[in-house]
Amino acid sequence: MEPALLNQVPSLDLADFTSGEIQKKEQFVVALGEAFTNIGFVAIKNHGLDENLRNQLYDAVKAFFSLPEEVKKKYEFAELFGQRGYIGKGKETAKGFKVADLKEFYHVGQPEPIGNMPSNIFPDELPDFEKYTLEVYKTFENTGKTLLRGIALYLELPEDYFEDKVKNGDSLLRALHYFPIPNPELVPEGAVRAAAHGDINLITLLMGASAEGLEVLRRDGEWIAITALPDQIVVNVGDMLDRLTNHKLKSTIHRVVNPPREKMGTSRYSIPFFMHPRADMNLKSLESCITSETPKLYTDMTAGEFLDERLRELGLKK
Repeated sequence: MEPALLNQVPSLDLADFTSGEIQKKEQFVVALGEAFTNIGFVAIKNHGLDENLRNQLYDAVKAFFSLPEEVKKKYEFAELFGQRGYIGKGKETAKGFKVADLKEFYHVGQPEPIGNMPSNIFPDELPDFEKYTLEVYKTFENTGKTLLRGIALYLELPEDYFEDKVKNGDSLLRALHYFPIPNPELVPEGAVRAAAHGDINLITLLMGASAEGLEVLRRDGEWIAITALPDQIVVNVGDMLDRLTNHKLKSTIHRVVNPPREKMGTSRYSIPFFMHPRADMNLKSLESCITSETPKLYTDMTAGEFLDERLRELGLKK
């Protein structure tokens, strides 16, 4: 499958929302809402992450995953249920699947933890890893807050509706390594880099990956390959926002497929930012999103309760 051009996913300029021009802002809000209603994904430029910082982050991430296994495992703590630090190979299985994804990853969370949030863990061997992951975390947290303001307006809520809910939120920056498979014949049947899934959180911000492989399930049932352009990030709706809006804004199913056999011996790196609220946010569906045509789909729960449920489904929490 050839990668789809991003004209299959609406492309928007965040500067239109922040420019101070009322008409541009209103047009951005409508386009963002329509994209999240129809496909659940949108490409955004002027998102605040410059190419130099992105390259520095990828260099630091690649350096970490190049460390010996015994060094990486120093930063893996089972009692944190994969919420901070290193998560090794074979540890995460997508909801509804029996075979673990072919990946390892590292989680960096809220720099200023509150309540029961764990503190971050950083590799002593690579000071650049802490520096650049935190810089990108803060950049994307601000970008995510801006996008949530646009979403709030589309839902006819106060523009700052999400502000207190995501302040010191439980967001995660995930550095992913889809490791090389030099012997594809030894891969368990059905194992892929990331099986089809929806994200847990409110929205996900994804910078360009080091290789192709991301595919999105369109509403007509067709998988389309997505590759972010250098000056864009891809943003998608997560399950929490889907629940809050009673599936008005749609958490789109996506996956990362295995490369062609001749490229199975190569790595793929990807760094999504999962925008989470604080655990006490109520995900009860908005009354405005419940109608006779769209009856209530979900049971009421908090973000913390939903996250706990999903961590158990993923096998990260017993």
